[in-house]
Amino acid sequence: MDFSREKAWSVLTEHVGDMALRKHCVAVEIAMRAYAEKFGEDPEYWGAVGLLHDIDFDKFPDEHPRHAAELLAPYGYDRQFADDIMAHSPDWAPERTRLQKTLVAVDPLTGFILACALVRPDKSLDNLELKSILKKMKDNSFSRAIKREWIIDSAQALGVGLEEHMEFVRTALAEAVKTPLYRAARLVG
Repeated sequence: MDFSREKAWSVLTEHVGDMALRKHCVAVEIAMRAYAEKFGEDPEYWGAVGLLHDIDFDKFPDEHPRHAAELLAPYGYDRQFADDIMAHSPDWAPERTRLQKTLVAVDPLTGFILACALVRPDKSLDNLELKSILKKMKDNSFSRAIKREWIIDSAQALGVGLEEHMEFVRTALAEAVKTPLYRAARLVG
């Protein structure tokens, strides 16, 4: 099965037209790839899961992510791949795998970190400090759509300290946006 980034990007752009949602998917891809490397897993597979995790959101926002399997099957993605994506639903019943727990943990956090960077004068992930992210976590008027308890609980379920998790994801994003592939995505700035 082809889990290449090229294929996943092609599928994503066919189903997700919203540019902000595409950027979010790229940010989740980056964090998933970084965690795959940390855990000694396959970065291509984990990255594809991250990139395609919101594949059905444009078409089925009220039923997301329940339509992932039907949208991905025509491209050769199997049921396990779809389950890995659908497991980031808050009402997922089965025990989550480490990959699935990672997706749940990075999904809201990437958006929160990017929002923190975007309100900085320099819009820089490099200059964004952990203390600034933590301060914004306490400010419930900042990015209020992002549920703080989901960020905290998912890091705990992953078995990673919250501050360590935040810094790991921030660093992964900061390093990735320096590369030609991700610089083109213009996640910040």
